[in-house]
Amino acid sequence: MLTDLRHLLRLFATGRSFARHDALFLLQDSTLTPRGAKVALKLFQTVFGRRRPGLRPGERLAAALGELGPSYIKLGQVLSVRPDVVGVPVAEDLGRLRDKLPPFDWEQAHAILTAELGAPPERLFSQIDPAPVAAASVAQVHLASTSEGLPVAVKILRPGVEAAFARDLALFAWLAETAETRVSGMARLKPRDVVASLAEWVAIELDLRLEAAAASELRDNFLDDPDVIVPAIDWQRTARRVLTVQRISGFPIEDRAGLINAGIDVRLVAERVIRVFLKQALRDGYFHADMHHGNLFVASDGRLELVDFGIMGRLDLKTRRFMAEMLGAFLTGNWRRAAEVHFEAGYVPADRSVDAFAQACRSIGEPILDRPVTEISIGRLLAQLFQITETFGMQTQTHLLLLQKTMVTVEGVARSLDPEINFWEVARPVIEDWARENMGPEAYIAEAAGTLVDFAKRLPKVARDLESLAETAQAEGLHLSAASILALAESHAAAQARRRRPLLWALWAIAALLALALIV
Repeated sequence: MLTDLRHLLRLFATGRSFARHDALFLLQDSTLTPRGAKVALKLFQTVFGRRRPGLRPGERLAAALGELGPSYIKLGQVLSVRPDVVGVPVAEDLGRLRDKLPPFDWEQAHAILTAELGAPPERLFSQIDPAPVAAASVAQVHLASTSEGLPVAVKILRPGVEAAFARDLALFAWLAETAETRVSGMARLKPRDVVASLAEWVAIELDLRLEAAAASELRDNFLDDPDVIVPAIDWQRTARRVLTVQRISGFPIEDRAGLINAGIDVRLVAERVIRVFLKQALRDGYFHADMHHGNLFVASDGRLELVDFGIMGRLDLKTRRFMAEMLGAFLTGNWRRAAEVHFEAGYVPADRSVDAFAQACRSIGEPILDRPVTEISIGRLLAQLFQITETFGMQTQTHLLLLQKTMVTVEGVARSLDPEINFWEVARPVIEDWARENMGPEAYIAEAAGTLVDFAKRLPKVARDLESLAETAQAEGLHLSAASILALAESHAAAQARRRRPLLWALWAIAALLALALIV
């Protein structure tokens, strides 16, 4: 009960921040929100809020999340890959959500470095700048040189950030469970999965060894690649709260004029952005999922330089085949095949109509089929496709949403450098090479052979397990009487009653807080 009350008080404070930014619209406009709750939200907005007509809804929501701190900023970034939850325009605005805070002082940074690395920074670095070059809600970055003379960047977690995230994540989890179990229709949107994704991202960002491992894996995938540089990790100077990485020296990719003045061909850079993303997603199934302008630089020779590996995505071979074949079907106007691959992948329930889903695919693809290929946004096409899947009972595929969000970002970066770039002309060689290796008869035969070998290896264990199960059944007689089943049902009913009690207390607390708000 005390935990529920504490969450409600924090929720009240959070609601006031949302109201000040006129950002309660997601709940007010949702068809899932009960009518009584909508009335209460309107009253809450009237008492505590103000209107901000000059801003788009997504901009208002981003401003509210930014004001509430690091956990809410990360929540906004997670929601930016869930257009099925917040809608495409709001998701795009949240995708631009960035955080920038005043730096913490050097004395604190020095103490963290000493505690984490086991020695004062003066012994590990020949030089380290006390003034950070960047400071955000989770960490800040200092430029330094190692005792061996190598230029590096040192990322240090902000003091107390772990406790702040733990407190907010507990609130988010409580809200998600309440919504998913108590609000009709909410389960399809998987709010608990949203919070789980957020918790996974946070776990990586708060343990810089995990981010270092992500960067190292990506670097291994791109050693000697002509298109991209992934900086090396200095593992001797990396710990849970400190990350030391090779310093990059390129131009910010958003500085188009600076790139041109330096003699760099921005069209070739735009092509590299697309190729590098496709190599990650298709070839490796492991991609940098935050490829916005701030995380991309350009070396003097025109190669990309990537930074910030806190958000990464993975795609298994089955998903990569699905994406390649589905996109190919859309671009050739084969609506029946576009529908079939969804069913074959198990994304749409088998009891739904393939023909009806093919018709829905046509409704998305045909309006763009005759447009110039330079005007076709693949990211937006995917967003529209995911929107119609609700009608056909398709469960949310969070890994596909992260891919879609990254594709939108990559397209935006490439077109900011070259507005006329032909996405498919650049992508075709990468996709065709991958398809030959992974979707031809030889690839499927090799995969089937591997599956048979794996099954053969497991057969002895399966036989032992079956023998053990038979012996247990014979010894115990499999006593599943009606009385034992009834006792189990009664136990389950009692557990459900216990779970309902906090909800009743929560409703009384909300009513009391609203009454208090009206009084003051």
